Amino acid sequence: MTDIARSTLAPVPPAHFIGLMSGTSLDGVDGVLVTSANTRVLAQAYLPFPDDLRDTLMVLQAPSENELHREALAANALARVYAECVSALLTTAGLPASAVAAIGAHGQTIRHRPGEFDGTGYTRQLNAPALLAELTGIDVVADMRSRDVAAGGQGAPLVPAYHQAMFSEASETRVICNLGGISNVTILPAAASGRPVSGFDCGPGNALLDGWAARHLGKSYDDGGAWGAGGRVNDALLAAWLSEPYFRQHPPKSTGRDLFHAEWLAAHLAAFPGVAAVDVQASLVALTAQCVANDVLRYAPDCRGLYACGGGTRNHALMQAIALRLPGVSVATTDALGVPPHQVEARAFAWLAQRCLARQAGNLSTVTGAQGPRILGAIYPH
Repeated sequence: MTDIARSTLAPVPPAHFIGLMSGTSLDGVDGVLVTSANTRVLAQAYLPFPDDLRDTLMVLQAPSENELHREALAANALARVYAECVSALLTTAGLPASAVAAIGAHGQTIRHRPGEFDGTGYTRQLNAPALLAELTGIDVVADMRSRDVAAGGQGAPLVPAYHQAMFSEASETRVICNLGGISNVTILPAAASGRPVSGFDCGPGNALLDGWAARHLGKSYDDGGAWGAGGRVNDALLAAWLSEPYFRQHPPKSTGRDLFHAEWLAAHLAAFPGVAAVDVQASLVALTAQCVANDVLRYAPDCRGLYACGGGTRNHALMQAIALRLPGVSVATTDALGVPPHQVEARAFAWLAQRCLARQAGNLSTVTGAQGPRILGAIYPH
């Protein structure tokens, strides 16, 4: 082929996507660089949040002084951490930015109040996608929840559509359980059954566990769940927590730190002043496990396999507590399905970015309660 002929060929479109996820645990950013089919991870990276950014993000979960200014500065700081993660991914994969079609950057949820005010409510993810596009030279897809909320949905959880694409099985009902700051489940009926996929937030996950550990251990989490495993569950305290009305709501439903926060925990503990700190931790493990198990037994009674992902899979006490409450159900991590548990959500947002560019719906209305399928995300060209 001559040089003239080569010069007339259209450029090859970029064939890779990056997904970034920073969840309600507020610990840092998980990133993946995947092929366009999302079947292979070319690079993965994790960057912890600087202490000052994490502290600011925690404060912004509730009304505070001068919060608009603080939010804007935190969004810029978050975008710079995202950009560092993208740089690490490209370096590991040995690829230029031009090889990536888009970054799916969910942002950091600081308020989530769908359906509470005028019938739609709102959700707010702190982010600076224009700055991220500027820093990386890659198109950014962000603000993925708002369109679902505008269509009457909860805007969460969004990953069940990805779970369906990746983990459905023809003859077996499966549950994918994300143990993040908030726990949620995706119920994948046997594909041959014709039943729709469902999914929703169960309740607290690592958010309360990590907060209590930070208060009493001086570190951001209970390593492996060892501290909590040494305590005893206080049944009366657990019953008081389980009386929370959210647990009785029917799906579609979603929640976050707007409800399950330190003040919620303190209000309940005020009635149980003699409970040892380690027993509170053990009881919080039981709370998360019981919420997950109750929802599986109620909404997926034919489930025979629960596959967990997220940071909570490192808490061995939590994983064992879930298994104990689900006799007859095989409890494992998504490693058993070929996807490491810490990659699932980042891969989901790479997948959602790809769906947005292709003008394909990214939500499941049977999960979120939206009026129908919607294309999710706003595109920020580099």
